[in-house]
Amino acid sequence: MLSKFYILFFINFIFIFNLISRDQINVVGSSTVYPFSTVVAENFGNKTGAKVPKIESTGSGGGMKLFCKGLGVSHPDITNSSRRIKKKEFIKCQDNGIDLVEVKVGYDGIVIANTKKASQLNISKRQIFLALAKQVPEGNKDGGKLIENPNVKWSDIDPNLPNIKIEVLGPPPTSGTRDAFNELAIEGGCKTFPTLKAIKKQNKNKYKAICRAVREDGAFIEAGENDNLIVQKLIENKNAFGVFGFSFLIENEDKIQGSTVDGKAPTMDTIADKSYGVSRPLYFYVKVAHVDVIPGIREFIKEFTSEDTWGPDGYLEERGMIPMPESERELFKKNAQEIIPLQKL
Repeated sequence: MLSKFYILFFINFIFIFNLISRDQINVVGSSTVYPFSTVVAENFGNKTGAKVPKIESTGSGGGMKLFCKGLGVSHPDITNSSRRIKKKEFIKCQDNGIDLVEVKVGYDGIVIANTKKASQLNISKRQIFLALAKQVPEGNKDGGKLIENPNVKWSDIDPNLPNIKIEVLGPPPTSGTRDAFNELAIEGGCKTFPTLKAIKKQNKNKYKAICRAVREDGAFIEAGENDNLIVQKLIENKNAFGVFGFSFLIENEDKIQGSTVDGKAPTMDTIADKSYGVSRPLYFYVKVAHVDVIPGIREFIKEFTSEDTWGPDGYLEERGMIPMPESERELFKKNAQEIIPLQKL
């Protein structure tokens, strides 16, 4: 019987041979990274004269699913992600013979925004949890029995909050933004209740089920992977709020505003110094086997990891991406340009 090594070698050879028929880089993944990747692709095309890479916004989870499916012309070369690859996704890639390079590209904040025609929301992570969690303590107080979320209006949580129906539009479960929002904002609020926080030591699965589950009664509305559509709906409905990446706030700052979270507004400075507590790193992943087979991948990576692109005052910062510290940029630039595979999580 042939060993797994030889089987994978044979499969890779067939796939790589088929790759020769494609001369355009295919990129899938995060809707948050999409606008950054698109502008890099355009600059890459202008500088090299090569075909501009095809960029698709499939969501981080959807992108990983497509990316890890296999090698060859019918599979993407790169996937963008607004979260780090999950262990089960990494294993899926490995099982399909896919070695990958991990490239962290910068930082982004997740905002809760609304139209400038309404008042700015000042909210805490605790209040976000009470507004959007599937179950909350009875009476909104620590130690209360867990019940299905009864809060209909923001003012049901705190009389200082708006006396309007809770209506938040956000991304679906396939989105890295949704994963990060659930972890950083909703779970972040859950942990402010000592009784709920204590569950983590007793039963991690139960803790996650309580602290990351989003209500399904209409208060949170899944609006798909198109963040621009969420922005449009906020402009049309002054009582609605939307969850999306900081870059979309920057692009539409004449129409919408970000809420303060625990007293900090989402800005370049507060995200960079991590004082704004709902921020996360952004990534893209490259298939090692596709490098030097699909024309332009090395050049695309070089463009993405140049100081003029992702560094301070680079053109991605102008679009709303927060640059990494110099030491991080140097590390990931080396990994990317030398095509050093990710070995383990």
